[in-house]
Amino acid sequence: MRAIMQPDKMGSYAPEDVVFLLRDISNVKLELNNEKRERLIQSGTHYSEMLPVEYQPSDAYMSLFYKTLDASAERIALAVGIVAEQIVARQGLENLVLVSLARAGTPIGVLIKRYIKMRYKVQVPHYTISILRGRGIDERAIQYIFAEHPSARIQFIDGWTGKGAITKELQQACEHFNANNEEQLDATLAVLADPGHCTSIYGTREDFLIPSACLNSTVSGLVSRTVLNLQFMKEDDFHGAKYYKELEDVDVSNLYIDSVSTFFEQVQKDIEKHFSEQRPSPITWQGMNSVQVIQQELGIPNINFVKPGVGETTRVLLRRVPWKILINPKYVNELEHILLLAKEKNVPVEEYPNMSYACCGLIKEV
Repeated sequence: MRAIMQPDKMGSYAPEDVVFLLRDISNVKLELNNEKRERLIQSGTHYSEMLPVEYQPSDAYMSLFYKTLDASAERIALAVGIVAEQIVARQGLENLVLVSLARAGTPIGVLIKRYIKMRYKVQVPHYTISILRGRGIDERAIQYIFAEHPSARIQFIDGWTGKGAITKELQQACEHFNANNEEQLDATLAVLADPGHCTSIYGTREDFLIPSACLNSTVSGLVSRTVLNLQFMKEDDFHGAKYYKELEDVDVSNLYIDSVSTFFEQVQKDIEKHFSEQRPSPITWQGMNSVQVIQQELGIPNINFVKPGVGETTRVLLRRVPWKILINPKYVNELEHILLLAKEKNVPVEEYPNMSYACCGLIKEV
């Protein structure tokens, strides 16, 4: 049997919070400015072959992050508990292994692990692995998990859904893995917010701001987006990522986890009430319908240029070249960080009430 390779030690979280199943490629220069990246992506280069320059938030933006975290930590704790209880009810605790999708899933996975430890006094294993749109999941990482935990019941975790691209990618990747391996994966994704209505394990279907969506690596263990570039990586290795040591002074990854975790006991009764009353809600892909209407009404040539939801709109502003931002006026009071980023980057904002999301980022065709 082939020896299972070991991952590099990465990230600014405590080792008991999460193990990153990634190869450290910090020595490789991969960052390109957003304009160059956008041209390459739109001319066919896969986004995972390069990295955006890490956004350095302004003082105004960081003070907004802290304000948002203070205002929403309790709400996040409630959503974490609701998701964690669904996971435990579905998978049990005995062979449960949490596997978050890098990188938006990582802080959520850490929070779910912390909640389970508080509630059930059990330390469940938690790993972070890479999934890439159009390239699937890192199967080496999955094989590593099964080598470490032969009876693992893997629960995949992400932060939120947009139009459901990663949900579909995960389903296809699990089908591929299950067809070729004895071990079997459950493709059901657990998320804090499911405004796309595309999964059955969620904390809420409201499109609300998860503060970890506001920032990049500095709220995700100082780890970059994941990379698969065979010019300098081996085909049978883990997917890669960088560790941004130079950002250690501005890292808020553990502050975020601690701020939310302090509310777990306080919201326990609300979690139990919600969990006992929650009825299965159908997966309708409602978000995708919204996106198709936006694409049609605004004459957008490529559906991948439409990025719905608070999390995805933030990403468009941080690491793509935006054309404009659509705001649902009903949610305007919850979108302060979006409006600030759009102002800083000189991106036009338009009101657009006809969508099931709070906002939507539109990418510019270059």
